[in-house]
Amino acid sequence: MKTIQELISKTESVLSSADREAPRLVVACAENDAVMEAVSKAREFGLKKIILVGSQEKIEKIARGQKIDLHQFEVIHEADKVRSAAKAVSLIKDDKADMIMKGFVESAVFLKAVLNKDMGINLGSIISHVSVIESPHYHKLMLLSDGAIIIAPDINDKKAIIKNAVNLARNIGIETPKAALLAAIEMVNPEKMPCTVDAAVLTQMNRRGEFPGCVIDGPLAFDNVVSAHSIKVKKINSPVAGDADILIVPSIETGNILYKALMYMGGAKSAGLVVGTRVPVILTSRADSPETKFASIALGILSWYNGAC
Repeated sequence: MKTIQELISKTESVLSSADREAPRLVVACAENDAVMEAVSKAREFGLKKIILVGSQEKIEKIARGQKIDLHQFEVIHEADKVRSAAKAVSLIKDDKADMIMKGFVESAVFLKAVLNKDMGINLGSIISHVSVIESPHYHKLMLLSDGAIIIAPDINDKKAIIKNAVNLARNIGIETPKAALLAAIEMVNPEKMPCTVDAAVLTQMNRRGEFPGCVIDGPLAFDNVVSAHSIKVKKINSPVAGDADILIVPSIETGNILYKALMYMGGAKSAGLVVGTRVPVILTSRADSPETKFASIALGILSWYNGAC
């Protein structure tokens, strides 16, 4: 796929032809204009059950402003953000919802509720965040991970991040995804840049069969991944360079800055999902647009139908 719209269209096709009911969505802290616009569109898209947890007064005010019929939704009043997130997660545990979405609440508060061991959403493995990005300067969708959850991943964390991203890539139809392990340079520099050592080790592990069904290469600088001119000038011989499906960043700072640079200055579009969980966990920035939030819901629906999160 080349565009976010293609991803949405694929989800719409799956949703209309599925032999089971659409997933039920619960939103934590739903009292936000962009969130309400996105879930209203999701309702029109085909989600029949959407539960909005948050300040009922604020939700009703937004609904009036946007002319949204709240009778199409279930609203649960909980004005406190911590309790709102916990309530939304409890609905997943009680089998009253199949997907959960972060509304207007800090990621740390939302994820603390999601990762609560008693709630059963976390499978006990490492979870990570993946952004699916459409850039006008790249020839297909790219997946970026992890710019939201794991702050300073070690090599074992990076193994999990790669596997989670590869699973999501396959989930949206990329049969043999190519993953680029990003760094500032293409060379291994053990003393100054330990992330380049991790990249080289993970690349070798892939060549020896530890990551089946994908191709991994690194360290690679960002220009190696997206610029044919850079590859030619630097004489880089790589099965991933210039055609990566997945970008694995060395730290949360790199991923967060790269994502926001692509979105705010590069004209990109995106969808975001937490992976490695029992159910789809839709996590977007509070500042993300209604379009990004809706696209993320579509990505969650597709993951739910394909049985992998």
